[in-house]
Amino acid sequence: MRSMQFRRSLLWAIPFSVLTSFGAAALATTLELDVLPTLDAPLDSCPPQLIAHETRRPYVEGSYAWDGMIKLRDIATAVRVATTDPFSITWVATLKPEFRNCEGSAIINRIDDEPYAGHAYLQVQLADGEVTATLDMTGIPDANGYTSTLLFGGLREGNPRWTWGGSD
Repeated sequence: MRSMQFRRSLLWAIPFSVLTSFGAAALATTLELDVLPTLDAPLDSCPPQLIAHETRRPYVEGSYAWDGMIKLRDIATAVRVATTDPFSITWVATLKPEFRNCEGSAIINRIDDEPYAGHAYLQVQLADGEVTATLDMTGIPDANGYTSTLLFGGLREGNPRWTWGGSD
């Protein structure tokens, strides 16, 4: 009897763990940033695209928040926070050898495969062997007309991470 209960518990635990582990990733929004090289950049010196993800946090009465990250580790090493204030955060990193000669910039062009023409709150510059990524909430209003705020900015697993939000 005890063995049967254990098997039944295990049977229900597997789908539940899959849903809780992968469900959050499945709800993430994918931000695609196309890298636009300058005219002076050597051909094929820049990555074609950078990927970022944002996930909306569960609703809390009176406010909202988004957690995000950009995959700079794919193209750079030694990622670090350069500056931060209530509205923005900037990370700087050393480009990997294959991208060291890249001169260009990137902004959000698509979100979940849909064209994006909104405010470019995530911007990237590639120059002089470094990559600079800036999350800037300046000019992004919340539902009540207040400026959206940077709630957290830092690093996790070598990639820039952030949380921004506002009032509703």
